[in-house]
Amino acid sequence: MLEVAVIVLALLWVGTLVVLLRHMRQQRELALQQAERDAVRDQRLREMAKRVDNYQQSAVRVGEDVHELRAILAPLPDKLSALEQRDPANLSFAQAAKLVGMGATVDELTQSCGLTQAEAQLMSKLHKS
Repeated sequence: MLEVAVIVLALLWVGTLVVLLRHMRQQRELALQQAERDAVRDQRLREMAKRVDNYQQSAVRVGEDVHELRAILAPLPDKLSALEQRDPANLSFAQAAKLVGMGATVDELTQSCGLTQAEAQLMSKLHKS
């Protein structure tokens, strides 16, 4: 009877040892799988961090460009007002000078620029040479 008890205990011990070893192997496999998933996750996090950095740098560049454009555009309303207040006769003479350079006749100058006949002849003589 004692021998049977020892054999039963030995079998139970071997069975427990087998279960324990199988459990330890499963735990190792799970740990390896988790490590692989962690590595993939960490790689994705690094890639996302790079993308966020790129977006931030792009936003900074856009902000700098907007600032430069504001500096360029700021004086334009004043310049526009100055042009609107400028004597229209000066604009007609400047336009007439360009037209004479392109070969316009005296009649064309009087019609397109609103100059008198004498002004158109003077512009034609001045700017033809």
